[in-house]
Amino acid sequence: MGIYSCIGQDIDTVRDSLYAGKSGIGIFQERLDFGYKSGLSGMLPVPDLKGKLDRRSRICLSQEAEYAFLSTTEALSNAKLDKDYFAENEVGIIFGNDCSSEGIVKSLQVMNEKHDTQLIGSSAVFQSMNSTVSMNLSSIFGLTGVNFTVSAACSSGTHSIGVATSLIRSGLQDLIVCGGAQEVNKYSVLSFDAIGAFSSRMDAPTKASRPFDRNRDGLVPSGGAATLILEELEHAKRRGATILGEVIGYGVSSNGGKIQKPGASGTEKAMLNAMKQAGISPSDVDYINAHATSTPLGDSAEAKAINSVFGDKCPYVSSTKSMTGHECWMAGASEVVYSLLMMRDGFIAPNINFETPDEDSAKLNIPTSAIDCGIDTFLSNSFGFGGTNAVLAVRRWKE
Repeated sequence: MGIYSCIGQDIDTVRDSLYAGKSGIGIFQERLDFGYKSGLSGMLPVPDLKGKLDRRSRICLSQEAEYAFLSTTEALSNAKLDKDYFAENEVGIIFGNDCSSEGIVKSLQVMNEKHDTQLIGSSAVFQSMNSTVSMNLSSIFGLTGVNFTVSAACSSGTHSIGVATSLIRSGLQDLIVCGGAQEVNKYSVLSFDAIGAFSSRMDAPTKASRPFDRNRDGLVPSGGAATLILEELEHAKRRGATILGEVIGYGVSSNGGKIQKPGASGTEKAMLNAMKQAGISPSDVDYINAHATSTPLGDSAEAKAINSVFGDKCPYVSSTKSMTGHECWMAGASEVVYSLLMMRDGFIAPNINFETPDEDSAKLNIPTSAIDCGIDTFLSNSFGFGGTNAVLAVRRWKE
């Protein structure tokens, strides 16, 4: 696994931030200057890829593809995979990404000013397509297997892992690079700001993302990229790979209701479907990394669904978005990375800023500081606009 996140740009730093409950939220002044009502954002350093990629490859990358290049480079290094391996083996890539705004806007700016398509530049097309991450990384790393993008709102990263799992189980691929990526620029989330989705708590940025707290007032946008290397078990054993965990269930559902209204029944169905496929019961789950984004309706719907499924025997539940903000198309993949780090190192990350429970969250087992304990099985929940729901069940690997 590899990560480029507002709480750290490598696995070790992210692990320490999770344990410490460290927030990566700040004020993105450029958005305020551009006309946003809220300047809250996950804060990410600008990648410097000079010396890591040739110029032609660099100029074809969108911002989220830059993040994904770095998270994938770390993941491949940790998995002991290189171009020599790719030259002799079929390796696929499936990434979650649901927009690529900056390339489109910049092309439009050139056209409005110059009225000449030739001045847009040949790299713009590769930056502006939804498939910008998978197409660029497949080319850069020389991957010859399956190659496509999953576009499913804030469930995109989770679906990428779930679909990759399904392809491997079907025997169509042995190894797939998968994950999610989200751009962080002034163009990327302006439509969310327009509908009032964001927190207005700009006087205290690190306190703004408050999943499950009664006083939450909206999400904090964030982004970056997360990469996981998914592999068929016997294939992994033959090459001596270090196995971090086993995807045992992938549950999906659709709410079938209003396009932006969350639904407890769809959420519940996705969790039950994941556990059914995994062959586990609610009592087998040690931890749930909740989707909870810090919105009043969304958090309430998820809390109701978790309580309906688990009742009085609720496992630990936390939303790492309390630290990272909502990483959007990346979130499903990054939250699996965060949960794998907890599983590996034996702790539950806190749900920071959870100070006053509401009627629904009071029924959940939500830690406000890190808890040292083992995790054998976790669920990672992701839900998105349009009612797209995806849940992964992951288990510690045991010989």
